[in-house]
Amino acid sequence: MSNINRQLSDTFNAMADGLLSGQFGKKLRIGLTLAGSEHGPEELLRGAQLAARQYSDIEPVLIGCEGPDCGFECYPAADLHECHQVMEKLFADKKIDGCVTLHYAFPLGVSTMGKVVTPGIGREMIIASTTGTSDTNRQAAMLKNTIYGIALAKACGIEKPTVGVLNIDGEALCERSLRELADAGYDINFAESARADGGIAMRGNDLLQGTPDVMVTDSLTGNLLMKMFSSFTTGGSYEASGYGYGPGLGEGADKLVNIISRASGAPVVAGAMRLCADAAKGNVMKRVDEEWEAASLAGLNSALAKYKQPKQPTEAKAEVTAPPEKVTDADIGGIDILEIEDACQVLWKANIFARTGMGCTGPIVLVAKEDLEQAKAVLTEAKYIG
Repeated sequence: MSNINRQLSDTFNAMADGLLSGQFGKKLRIGLTLAGSEHGPEELLRGAQLAARQYSDIEPVLIGCEGPDCGFECYPAADLHECHQVMEKLFADKKIDGCVTLHYAFPLGVSTMGKVVTPGIGREMIIASTTGTSDTNRQAAMLKNTIYGIALAKACGIEKPTVGVLNIDGEALCERSLRELADAGYDINFAESARADGGIAMRGNDLLQGTPDVMVTDSLTGNLLMKMFSSFTTGGSYEASGYGYGPGLGEGADKLVNIISRASGAPVVAGAMRLCADAAKGNVMKRVDEEWEAASLAGLNSALAKYKQPKQPTEAKAEVTAPPEKVTDADIGGIDILEIEDACQVLWKANIFARTGMGCTGPIVLVAKEDLEQAKAVLTEAKYIG
């Protein structure tokens, strides 16, 4: 068949499908590998069937099926390794727009952005990131995860996604860098915690309610959250909710590969195919490049370089004597746990009595109420708080 005849055939087939389904336009061909699941290939096939029934714009392409009667275009493969080889060839031949698989080895610099449905009020929320490694430096990784999470949200149709940073070690440093980028012109919309004191630092309540569109975290924490959200109703052995661990985005990512886990059940498989199709339709790789360029113009590369600078040998610090003790009935948050002791010393040098502690939102410096405003000014000038 000539190229012209093939194009005409595809056009008429698309028109016929559109008249039947009400969905006009080219279908997105989303691959799915059927090997490696703890629930067997039948469960993954059921996920493809769910996706085909629920989403008229998705055409499943199966990799690893053994027989011709699965109802979809299918490519045989003996095991997961062979499935990935077939998948790579299908990408090279431009026969699929994206693929859902598991145990795929992304290069260093690439991590996945997952999506969950939060149990509090049923909101969808992107978790950035869930597998892989955006950077070997944890702080740099969280900053990159923010960029990639925003890119995926925009590809999925959220024009101005809100961003929150999970209140884990490194949150304050990540927030500081993001605010510096925003001040330098990067267009980022910060979420406000649902807790009374607000702020970009997201608490457990915000996880359950889905306060931000994009929840920034490190990949190990994100992976744990994905498993909790997807299988909290099933006891952990079967992932029943959500959209999977998402597409691999970052330096070196040139194919749209979405990840599920061995425990992912059919509903998650169908959700992962939906997320993969949305990412393909929204040209997520282009979105990543656009966000990276915009953030770079605001100083992203300088911020990343700062995190990667080798630590200088520490000089012996002059001993600082604490001022006379006072009742510390006010607290200051938003300081990274790695800097909390140094922040206290800075206040001592300014003749402000302070001590350190841990509040419900993380590390805090405690001072007297009468010294609160002066202490905030000192810590702001020293760049311990924004």
